[in-house]
Amino acid sequence: MMELTRKGEYAIRGIVYLASRPADQVCLLSDIAAAVDVPPTFLAKIFQQFSKIGLVKSYRGTGGGFILGRTADRITLLDVVEAVEGPIIPNRCVVNGIDCDRSSACNVHPVWMNVQSQVRDILNKVSLKELAEK
Repeated sequence: MMELTRKGEYAIRGIVYLASRPADQVCLLSDIAAAVDVPPTFLAKIFQQFSKIGLVKSYRGTGGGFILGRTADRITLLDVVEAVEGPIIPNRCVVNGIDCDRSSACNVHPVWMNVQSQVRDILNKVSLKELAEK
């Protein structure tokens, strides 16, 4: 993934909004969707994914909705992006398990590895807490 998809953009908008709410306030999906201008059905699928990996907690029934799965300072932009987009891959040769018979003789391979590492580092240094406070 090098370009964020619409799904990734919607995911970030939704979870940053959730991070901006009081930590103990359960938010309705419809309210989150309206606040960040994302179709509710699309956001529901994204938040289901988040729920499976613990980025959010969901509550069913009356008073149901979502809260963050852990504190906003402990969820990074990398966590969110990789949850919906998968691993950051500037070129297929950096994917674990893919055998590229050129990697040992390829002068560009280390560059792709560096790009991947730096993008991940940048995203990993930004917490939802920081994004929600801006």
